[in-house]
Amino acid sequence: MFLGRLSPRLLGGAAAAILAVAVTGCSASGDGGRAAAAACNSPGVTADQIKLGLVVTDSGTGSAAFDSARSGVDARIGLANQEGGIHGRRIVYEWRDDANSPPQNANVTTNLVQHDSVFGLVTATAAIGDSLDGLAAQNVPVVGFAQPDWGKYQNFFTYLYAASPDTIGRYIQASGGTKVAFVTTGASAFTLQVMARYQTAFQAIGLGTTDAISYASSTDSPARVVQQISAAGADSMIGFTTSADFAAIAQAARAAHLDLSSSVALTGYDHSLLATLGPALSGVSFPVYFRPFEAGGAAIDRYRAAMTRFAPETFVPEQQFAMHAYIYTDMFLRGLELAGSCPTREGFISALRKVSDYDAGGLIAPIDFGNNASQPLNCYAFVKINPAGNAFQVVHERLCADGTGT
Repeated sequence: MFLGRLSPRLLGGAAAAILAVAVTGCSASGDGGRAAAAACNSPGVTADQIKLGLVVTDSGTGSAAFDSARSGVDARIGLANQEGGIHGRRIVYEWRDDANSPPQNANVTTNLVQHDSVFGLVTATAAIGDSLDGLAAQNVPVVGFAQPDWGKYQNFFTYLYAASPDTIGRYIQASGGTKVAFVTTGASAFTLQVMARYQTAFQAIGLGTTDAISYASSTDSPARVVQQISAAGADSMIGFTTSADFAAIAQAARAAHLDLSSSVALTGYDHSLLATLGPALSGVSFPVYFRPFEAGGAAIDRYRAAMTRFAPETFVPEQQFAMHAYIYTDMFLRGLELAGSCPTREGFISALRKVSDYDAGGLIAPIDFGNNASQPLNCYAFVKINPAGNAFQVVHERLCADGTGT
């Protein structure tokens, strides 16, 4: 599933006809591309560069998960500029922190679009939902992390609106689990929404579930959480938590000799965590929605090389949110490429929406931007931290919602 086609990054196997979906509101002069570039008046587009906006949760609740996101953006943009930019223009960006706050997100997106005149937005945040109506009204292209109901926005693109919870349920069942404890850090509306979807899906395939068991490291004891898990009769757990919180709970479970058949954390597939949290997280599994780093291959090599060269501050490039941001930036660059030498926001949206086989150069399974909002990702990979806590191991390169896989 994750092998894809290792085609050139900006073309990625899209049909050549899509390249003709171009440039509404702009026409090339007899001077060729440079004259057309000089004449373009789209927001953020000048003769020699295109300016994007990046909105990232860099502070506030849950911000630790996004620590590496900017590095992924830097790596992909650096690679694009090294290869000549997009239609001869360099890609640059302005970034803002939304602190995981919807009101602040509205402020910073408005600032980027109206005052900084960016062409569009790459996002690494879950707080953008209240801003999407306004962005859609202005036809501002937005690429990034999504909730399932954001598929109604034609200007919004992602490669993962939702992963089928059934697949994780099948993974837990295959490990011998029959009742799953749901552990959470905090109780944001977004987290509770996602958790409810998982509870419903697990119950539908025959797994028992607990109510949400909340944990706050500043005031709670992980031993209390373990007592609740045990009292509920759960034999497995899933974490909607920070990595540090899940590690504390996993350690407490081992200390209490609570025999869990499987523990699954939705975030934490970061090699940088192994040095500090690896032993505590030994045996914990993680779903992976791109080609696992341990699987290797040309696409992973290209990513690592770009991270090393253009984001050297990230000493460990194998971090899931760096990869997510890298892929989302790649998606945006694809839209710019297809929009032609004089890109408009409308041309970008129209062209990218028609791409039916996007695979990020082999980093993800091919998706169709025409219908992926209505197609949950049913098959994906799983990795597990080894007993020593110093490495991830691939358990499945592909496991599907029906229980089949490799």
